[in-house]
Amino acid sequence: MKNILYITFLVLSVACSTKNNKSQYQQYAEISIADGGYWDNNVYVDGQVFNNVQQLKVPSQHTDHSYFIRYEGPGWESDKVGYRLYLDWRNAIDIFGKKTNQLVLKEVGQDGFDSYHEMQSWGMDVLKVGNSLGLGSFGRYDGSEVHHFKNVDSTLVSISNELESSSINISYHGWTTNKIVTDLAADISIESGSRLTHVTLDRSTLFEGLCTGIVKHDVAVISSDSIDSAWSYIATFGIQSLVPDELGMVLFYRNDQVASLVDGNDDHLVVFKKNVQVVDYYFAASWVQEPEGIGSKEAFVTYINEVLTDLNTNDAG
Repeated sequence: MKNILYITFLVLSVACSTKNNKSQYQQYAEISIADGGYWDNNVYVDGQVFNNVQQLKVPSQHTDHSYFIRYEGPGWESDKVGYRLYLDWRNAIDIFGKKTNQLVLKEVGQDGFDSYHEMQSWGMDVLKVGNSLGLGSFGRYDGSEVHHFKNVDSTLVSISNELESSSINISYHGWTTNKIVTDLAADISIESGSRLTHVTLDRSTLFEGLCTGIVKHDVAVISSDSIDSAWSYIATFGIQSLVPDELGMVLFYRNDQVASLVDGNDDHLVVFKKNVQVVDYYFAASWVQEPEGIGSKEAFVTYINEVLTDLNTNDAG
């Protein structure tokens, strides 16, 4: 009897340990800054090492290609995919395609500031962002163009890694677009074993044109017909990665929060209603070279329809 109890205890202990270890290593978020150098105008010179920090107030000198923040902003990943946000005036979200189920962000950009633009053993940066929002970032559409974050008084970012989810919280103070000034709090999170990133935006001032989007490439838009349900989506799939090979991108949005879908200059845009202070949405990417990569449009549509069903079911519940 004692042996049976001991074996049962051992099995339960190993099971719990395995579950905990799996959860701890299924997702991750970070921001990493250079140390040991100095600012020369808008460039951080002679940085000796990158160190992760839990919180950061972005220096006023910082802009694109300042060589201060490793891979230019915070990053987050699951075992399936990685993302990063340019923490400067561009404020776009990029995709790290992964050829492994291991977590890799801690190593990205350690062997050269932009080494991730070339294929590595773990994968690479697979999205050409250009002047767009990338995948799932946010800005303000004024009817003719999308305003990014060129005029902001200050930006603060903090990182949280919990057992089953990781998140990035960004506070933009004094974001000005066409004389409209607002504070904006963005919470960006990812869960273990998921492609999905959940974004929540809370603005201090109600204004028209708060938006998100998917960068426009030469592939067709896929959309859902679930306007009578809580959630819908827009998506793209095709040869649109930097490799080039197949890449799928999708945005899931709440129907009651959205004012319009717009064919913008650089993005397929989802524009939110003026009177909704807090909006939330999900986005996801799938690259064909992942270990379980989705290699066809049909398979990608199957995946995103399954997610859509889950979102609508959970919302109804």
